Amino acid sequence: MATSSSDSFFIATPIFYVNDVPHIGHAYTEVAADALSRWMRQSGIPTWFLTGTDEHGQKIMRTALANGVTPREWADRLVEQSWKPLLKTLDLANDDFIRTTEERHESAVKTFLTLLHDKGFIYQGEYEGFYCVGCEEYKPLADLEDGAGEFEGSKLCPVHSRPVEVLKEENYFFKMSTFQQDLLDLYAAQPDFIQPTSVRNEIIAFVNRGLDDLSISRSNIDWGIEVPFDSEHVTYVWFEALLNYITATGWGSDDEAFAKKWPAVQLVGKDIARFHAVIWPAMLMAAGLQPPKKVFAHGWLLVGGEKMSKSKLTGIAPTEITDVFGSDAFRYYFLRAITFGSDGSFSWEDLSARYESDLANGLGNLASRVIAMVHRYRGGVVPALPSPTPADRAIAATMKDAVAAADAAMHAFAPHEALGELWRIVEDVNGYITEQEPWVMAKDDAHAARLDAVLYTSLDALRSLAVTLSPFMPQATSKLWEALGASHSLGPLAEQHIPEAGSFGVLPEGSAISELAALFPRIEQDS
Repeated sequence: MATSSSDSFFIATPIFYVNDVPHIGHAYTEVAADALSRWMRQSGIPTWFLTGTDEHGQKIMRTALANGVTPREWADRLVEQSWKPLLKTLDLANDDFIRTTEERHESAVKTFLTLLHDKGFIYQGEYEGFYCVGCEEYKPLADLEDGAGEFEGSKLCPVHSRPVEVLKEENYFFKMSTFQQDLLDLYAAQPDFIQPTSVRNEIIAFVNRGLDDLSISRSNIDWGIEVPFDSEHVTYVWFEALLNYITATGWGSDDEAFAKKWPAVQLVGKDIARFHAVIWPAMLMAAGLQPPKKVFAHGWLLVGGEKMSKSKLTGIAPTEITDVFGSDAFRYYFLRAITFGSDGSFSWEDLSARYESDLANGLGNLASRVIAMVHRYRGGVVPALPSPTPADRAIAATMKDAVAAADAAMHAFAPHEALGELWRIVEDVNGYITEQEPWVMAKDDAHAARLDAVLYTSLDALRSLAVTLSPFMPQATSKLWEALGASHSLGPLAEQHIPEAGSFGVLPEGSAISELAALFPRIEQDS
């Protein structure tokens, strides 16, 4: 029996422009989508996670020319050497990776264009406006900044701080203005369609000001998908790139696969929210297709108070962090330190401090000391759980409450809150061990049963943490799961049901515990 899309979770990142190598802003989007998809998958929800690359447009054509290669050669180089390796660097478990230069995409784009043309939503006309090559977008005059210094007298793109070009050309247009009221009705009927609220309010205000028809073709370049009804034009890069979300699902070729997956949750940066919350649903409405399920626009990563930008030399490569701290720490830091949906500032000092306090001294130390005590006092075997005391039951209550709260937070797209809830378990168990003093109990056989209870309670809390933290830190939790002997006693970590992870007394007694190397080794700091 086919799964209804209403019972599934399809999340898509924006497809990233391959004009340059990825920075941590791109990686932030990827790890957020990955953590959300892993959580939903381990909650028993059929899940599909899509990412990919956007490879057409004037900017790529110019960059390729400057590097003495064809646009396709440039795109292939960047994808194979930089963008696909990013998946491994970040431990992403995406289900698909789409490139806009793939035949499946090109074919479906042409089908979509023909459909809209036949329905009367595409017409030919002339357009003149301010064009930013960096954004691959015509900019309204109201959005531009006045230049100063070397750019005195010019209009600047607010994103790139570079002069825009004045272009006049004959293009094909999409009748986007037709859908102004339909979009407003959508926003009213589904208040959570655009999140967070600040972006929703901005989008509604933008649409209320009135929508112009959208130029969707270019006749001055040849690096793009040919318009099927006019070989002199290629499709505007943003228009065809947005279609990846349905071309990857099988739209136009596999109706059953498309029906299983669509609609998607669109996870984007706030600077491209208009494309995804205005243009994209209008395109789908014109085609008679369902709009996305949700558009969630996260904030910017700021470095030195500014949005990261390769053009401004403020971009940081993900490997600069992962080579030192590891991929788990990368994922944890960006999903814990930044309120999802708001701008967040990155600093090496904050990253280092959180690694030390939360990971090395917090989770890592907890796992090491519990595993070590089980080996020292119980021969590396999970002890039986005698009748729990109020202290043991308090840990059980924390596990239950924290997992439930974390689950609610993830469904609300608040990974920072989910991690905060789960860290209550880390903190409470560390405090519990300090208070119970198992090293003192171990000196007197009269306290053997009580020592068993403390060790079991601590081990079962680690079991709960391994399951619930696995979407965030897949490497460390996998090592912890193996050390707990849980793979043999409970099955693969990926198959553990997250909503049930807060139950107490799940880890089977008698299971063999393995040695555990430091999950988060101390990092030597330069003096």
